[in-house]
Amino acid sequence: MNPIPVLSATEAAAWDSAARTQYRIPSRVLMEAAGRAVAHVIAQQYPAVLTRGVLVVAGAGNNGGDGWVTARALHAAGVPVWVAALDPKTDDAIDNRALARMDGVRDTGRDEPWPAAAVAVDALLGTGAAGPARGDVLALAQRLVTYGAPIVAIDGPTGLDLSSGEAHGPVRAELSITFGGPRRGHLLAREWCGRIVMVDIGFPPADPAWPLLVTDRWAGARLPKLAPTMHKGDRGRVTVVGGASGMTGAALHAARAALAAGAGLVKLVAAKETIEAARSSLPDVLTVESALGPELEPQAAEALEWADALVVGPGLSREAARSPFLKAVLACRPIPTVIDADALTLFQGPVERPVVLTPHLGEFRAQFGDQLADQAANDRWTAAVKAAQTIKGTVLLKGVPTVIADLRGPVHVVASGNPGLATGGSGDLLAGFIGAFLARGSAGPEAAALGAHALGRAAEQGARQWSARSLRPADVLAALPDIWRAWTATQPLGPPVLAVLDPPETA
Repeated sequence: MNPIPVLSATEAAAWDSAARTQYRIPSRVLMEAAGRAVAHVIAQQYPAVLTRGVLVVAGAGNNGGDGWVTARALHAAGVPVWVAALDPKTDDAIDNRALARMDGVRDTGRDEPWPAAAVAVDALLGTGAAGPARGDVLALAQRLVTYGAPIVAIDGPTGLDLSSGEAHGPVRAELSITFGGPRRGHLLAREWCGRIVMVDIGFPPADPAWPLLVTDRWAGARLPKLAPTMHKGDRGRVTVVGGASGMTGAALHAARAALAAGAGLVKLVAAKETIEAARSSLPDVLTVESALGPELEPQAAEALEWADALVVGPGLSREAARSPFLKAVLACRPIPTVIDADALTLFQGPVERPVVLTPHLGEFRAQFGDQLADQAANDRWTAAVKAAQTIKGTVLLKGVPTVIADLRGPVHVVASGNPGLATGGSGDLLAGFIGAFLARGSAGPEAAALGAHALGRAAEQGARQWSARSLRPADVLAALPDIWRAWTATQPLGPPVLAVLDPPETA
């Protein structure tokens, strides 16, 4: 399976241009494939259209041309179809309107009432549209909203900037169908897009430098495998450093997560209070009591030398003693290290070891400064890349979506998850997952992407069972076995569908 890119409007246009010029795929062929793929998905997702029909609302450009092809494909299969359209202005759209009319597709006049249909298709504007809809497009979009049928958007709902994610309205789609891969705006404005279905229309391979979407198939192919002859040392040794007095839970969450993600041995270096809690509630974890600074005790140093990967920061606190302690920790054997939570505010990189930083936007600001944080608020992709170059390691910028950048290779984008993760402990789970994958030898970007996608998918599974509102870290961990099994048994969805993103659970 080819990687699925996450595209800006500029990258989408470049891909389309390369298909037509470098690979000599006629634009009419791409439009035909796009419209037929949309018709296929609509018939699959909304069986009622087979008898009750579809209303297509088409604009004047090539997005409208896709709509005319969709109408013709549905009509050829016996589905009742009506088109309300602006006069097309591109050659391909003009020709496809003519073909549809010749085939018997009915189009309604501007002032005619729209017949009742099971689904309405928004084919007014495509990926390149920016700013609010205006004029006749806005009038049709507003009429579409009041029409009352479920809306299927071709590319994206009218009024959504598919590069920036800025939503001007008025259309909210129940289903968005896009070509080759999601646009950035889809992932930044999930509430406007509904379910997102990515379909193949015959584009050439994507530019390998473009960001790629992390999917279950991608994750399943990279999940560290287990072998029948393994012993606990083969499955990776993780040391978690944190858990200051009064902050016990964070370190315990990270340790539990590392075990749940497959680590064979986990050792916890923490304050006395946390160690006592671990001994009573988490007997699977080895423990080392530490004052957490300012100096590194011999037993703590041994725990760092013992590990294959290190997670430092959950519940560490920001007391004055922690800065020299963190420096001492990072001066030990240079094993792959997750720097999380409080350690993010204390870290002064770069360091001579593979590191994965896991900031949310506030922590990103504290670590990389206001200028880069302000850029991240508008362009997560570029800001994450610059941050990774600054610390010479991997940066996982949490959010919607989560973006993972490194010095090498493409940016990884994780779109799974829901608001149930907006609670204390979720980040500690993520750090533990990443630590477990690093301990098994996964490179920083892959370990971070696997960890973030596992967290998101487990949250989705947990929300279906317990609701997003009541979701807690223990519920996420309880859902993990289903995720591991699903990843190892992922099957293709069948052409032309490449991948599906369901809307996040918000109940």
